[in-house]
Amino acid sequence: MMIKNRKTQLLLLLLMIMGLSLALPISAEEHKTVTDMLGRNVEVPLSIERVIAIDDGFVEGIMYRLGIQDRIVALGAPCCRTDFNYSFETVDGRSYEFKNGMNPVKYLIPELVELPVLVEGATAVNYETLASLEPDVVFLREGSWAFSAGSDEKIEKTIASIESLGIPLIVLVGPPFQEQPTVDRIGDEIRLVGEVFSREEDAGDIASYLESQIDEIRKRTKDIPEDEKVRMMQLGLSPRAREGGGAGMAWGLDTIESYFIENIANAKNAYDGTGAFVVVSTEQILNMDPDVIVLPTAQGYHPASELYTAPYYQNLQELSAVKNGRVYALPWTPYNWAKRLEYPIEAMIIAKAAYPERFADINVAEWSLDFYQQVYGVDEATARELRSVQWLDWMEEEGF
Repeated sequence: MMIKNRKTQLLLLLLMIMGLSLALPISAEEHKTVTDMLGRNVEVPLSIERVIAIDDGFVEGIMYRLGIQDRIVALGAPCCRTDFNYSFETVDGRSYEFKNGMNPVKYLIPELVELPVLVEGATAVNYETLASLEPDVVFLREGSWAFSAGSDEKIEKTIASIESLGIPLIVLVGPPFQEQPTVDRIGDEIRLVGEVFSREEDAGDIASYLESQIDEIRKRTKDIPEDEKVRMMQLGLSPRAREGGGAGMAWGLDTIESYFIENIANAKNAYDGTGAFVVVSTEQILNMDPDVIVLPTAQGYHPASELYTAPYYQNLQELSAVKNGRVYALPWTPYNWAKRLEYPIEAMIIAKAAYPERFADINVAEWSLDFYQQVYGVDEATARELRSVQWLDWMEEEGF
């Protein structure tokens, strides 16, 4: 009888141990499934410690805001670790010099300068380096510098190559790769990144704030009659355009640059062609004669003073925008192919440049400080530095 009881006791003990083990978490290797922006179901670890983002600072900016920037182990492009300098001379021989322009994440996360870059120049992804870093997840953003619009075959090959390494890959789709370029899905990208890191609420807050800024601009400009819309041009003062015999570059109606003018600010794009980085001549620009010109990053930073005073633009001094002093510089945004978290700053400058009376109550210099603080969770001193590294201090100087 005694033996039988002991066997029973041992059996019960074994069953209890088994039941307890089944109730415990399996391991840190647990996964969850997320659906990326190509509709692919991807299994990602619940514990993510090593991250690679093949983009231009978009994911890195989100990770900084979430407080997990120390998990980044490689960069997709060199713009996140580079200091930029730019200078030009005026027609009377004076010099303008701009130093320490940066992608905002380079200022916020100085450690990025120590990380390897997986895509240099026009080369493909360095898969050997990628595999050696053993990332828990890789983000790839279609439309970013390494994968700009029109490179579908390159994207497909890259996706297949990374998947063959057994590494979870999350694909984001930036504005240039959408059927109709728009900023309205950037919030979806941010929320997807938040889902991967199980930080849905925090990511949702970021996305909602950015969307609210665009909504405010649209609310102020939505009722402008067609015959009162300002004619505006994003004019790239690229030295490459001048070397090729042109005066600058234009962006057509099918681009995200035109979308900012027509669909957010509710103005008219003075260049009614198609295509991006289209080289245009002096004669073409004079014929368009836009009411307002905004100067984007185009193979260099271009302040309004360059168009006003550089010797190579003296033949554009008869433009209405130049004569009326309605030329404005956009933020320094190198490699900004797919738009990053700062895109509402571009939108606000464009909108106020087009319709200053409708934004008279908004001082964009001050507004931008609040913007950086809201998006990145930084103090005012850091926000001022971010404004400076994007070469936007002209707004404070001019009371814009």
